[in-house]
Amino acid sequence: MAITDRQATTLALAHALSAAERGLAVIPLSRTKLPALRSPHRDAPGSSNNAAPHDHPEPTAPPCHGECGRPGHGVYDATSDPARIRELFAAAPWATGYGIACGLPPHRLIGVDLDVKSGTDSTSALRELALRHLFTIPPTVVVLTPSGGRHLWLTGPPDVVVPNSASRLAPGIDIRGAGGYLVGPGSRTDQGLYATAPGTAHLIPAPCPPSLLRLLLPPPRAAHPATHPSVGNRGQGLVQFVLSAHEGQRNTRLFWAACRAYENGIGRALRAPLIDAAVHTGLTEAEARATIASAARMTGHRP
Repeated sequence: MAITDRQATTLALAHALSAAERGLAVIPLSRTKLPALRSPHRDAPGSSNNAAPHDHPEPTAPPCHGECGRPGHGVYDATSDPARIRELFAAAPWATGYGIACGLPPHRLIGVDLDVKSGTDSTSALRELALRHLFTIPPTVVVLTPSGGRHLWLTGPPDVVVPNSASRLAPGIDIRGAGGYLVGPGSRTDQGLYATAPGTAHLIPAPCPPSLLRLLLPPPRAAHPATHPSVGNRGQGLVQFVLSAHEGQRNTRLFWAACRAYENGIGRALRAPLIDAAVHTGLTEAEARATIASAARMTGHRP
């Protein structure tokens, strides 16, 4: 029997709440797999905000990552609070799925998306990478996509930020990391239903093998002349991560670096170095301060 949109929304909410019980932060998605809630700033003059989490055009005003208190900020709305999840779905009664934010504690999820479009054999490509770099994918949650692809759920260490990438490892292998999201099992889209692979629903996301993790990190970039020895090696790594951002990544990288800094207890000490690094990549100081303040609030700290 065909499922109505209302039934699909009810089921999606139930699955989203179940995911939140496992510590995963979620957002409602439409049938197109995009965030279901429209940005409240979309029609504002001079605004660069919209609901797509990977679009970061050159802003004319500091971007809002939810500081306004309204929903519609894409992956920045992600939460594991049941009451807040119900509020988001109530605001988007057309939602038929949910997205799971990657990179957030406690799991710090990394999604390995094995696509099959255009005849790509991404499974064989991953197998070849594993043989060449001597790693094995451990038993973990696997989600089957309507197109015949698979999402492998892995976890990352607390002091590493894995960026999103598309076919950088190999054709057909996309990575969902900090600032990205995975379509959750139980979601219904225009292409069909996402479902957990048999025998994996009871598993917890497995740690990413170190050899694979190294492949997921961006290549090193020459250090910026300005150094900040007071923040230590961990802080320097976060600063370098921001410095290596290209256009379109700058706000996302700064936000997640600041989140990691506050989680590791060096947020205040690293604030000035992160602002300097962000300005070096092309952001304005006002944009950098606004992004870092958003990260502080998300991690439960005062800006």
